[in-house]
Formats: sequence, C-alpha cells, structure tokens
Amino acid sequence: MRSSWTATKTLVTTILLATFIAHTCGVQANSNDQFATEAVKRTKTPKPKQDKGYGETIKERDRRLLRECKGRPNAGACEGFAS
Repeated sequence: MRSSWTATKTLVTTILLATFIAHTCGVQANSNDQFATEAVKRTKTPKPKQDKGYGETIKERDRRLLRECKGRPNAGACEGFAS
C-alpha cells in the first residue's frame, strides 16, 4: 500500500497539473478571440476603386480608330478600320 505522503504528493501534482492546463486553455481562448476580432476588423475595410484603364468607351474607340487608320495598311490595330 502507498503511504499517505505518496498519496498527498500525487494529489497535489494532479491539482497543479489540472490548474496549469485550465490556465493555458483560458489564455489560448483569449488570444484566439483577440485574433478573431482583429481579422473581422480587417475584412470590413472598403477596397479602393480600381482604375478602368484609359476611360475610353467602345464607341469612342471605334471613332478614334476610323479617324486614325484612314489610308493605313489593314493590319494590327487598324484591322477592319482601314478603307
């Protein structure tokens, strides 16, 4: 049979281990909550508007190519616009 001193050491060790595990789980939960709230804050920021290029519409492009490609060879960007 075990002596009362061995039983006491086992009991104290078990209590300390349980306390340590409970404390570290609580710290991890708090830190995860902090990271989760930071991630939510970061995703709510609005994205900047993207530049849509030169700002030329299809109609404006067709008129420009007709004007620029007069008398030029029917190749490259002028294909279908030179006449």
